Amino acid sequence: MKSVAEPWRCSDPRGWVRAHVMPFVWFMGLLMLLQWVGEWIEWDHPAAPWWRRWPEQWGYPIQTVFCLFYLIKRWRYYEFDWNARWCGVGVLMGAAGIAIWLLPTTLYDHWQFAGETSGWMKWCGIQQRNEGFNPAVFGHPLAYGFSLVTRFVRAAVVVALIEEIFWRGFLMRFLADRDGDYWKLPFGYHTWLGFAGSTLAFMLAHAPVDYAAALIYGAMAYFLSVWSKNLGACVIMHATANFLMGCYIMNYGKYGLW
Repeated sequence: MKSVAEPWRCSDPRGWVRAHVMPFVWFMGLLMLLQWVGEWIEWDHPAAPWWRRWPEQWGYPIQTVFCLFYLIKRWRYYEFDWNARWCGVGVLMGAAGIAIWLLPTTLYDHWQFAGETSGWMKWCGIQQRNEGFNPAVFGHPLAYGFSLVTRFVRAAVVVALIEEIFWRGFLMRFLADRDGDYWKLPFGYHTWLGFAGSTLAFMLAHAPVDYAAALIYGAMAYFLSVWSKNLGACVIMHATANFLMGCYIMNYGKYGLW
């Protein structure tokens, strides 16, 4: 397989692998651990303290802070190449991608459905999506504000960075040259295996109700990575999408999207 001239990242391949893979591993591992702990201590009762009634309200901030510090520690390994042109394209594509993602539940309301849907509608995500993480469970304005801000930071900053660094920064390269020196490949190097593998893996990392939307969004993000050759553009796309989704959630009460 042809490769570009050996970049400086090849001098420390293990460091680059850790920097691109471990944030995602830590994020998913902490998510599963906190969900398990939350199920164990959860007590859905009016007399229960908040940390037992809503374990996600302390679990998500812990996960957010830990992963953010890990990213900062490894920051020198990430080739974002920020520039105004591609950041602008990322914003537009993020808005388009999340519009597609939110269309199914918007249609659910528009068509005035009630209860659970089934068949193709269920698989396309045409669901109510009202049950989920809700910062408004706190009556105190400071507690509400902290919960809301950390949720947005988690979605629009931490998730956007971790997923694009892993899916586009690492997995696309790895699938393109699994038996070779894949760090020699430039960001956005196209192979059909890289497209299929990274897009399907991105889809499967989400809930089944979001599979259709995640498949389309993942394909769009792959296209942007190949087109722009710019990791920063992909991060901006993801950050824009998640920020707009958060605004939609808070405006329409679609907490199940979180």
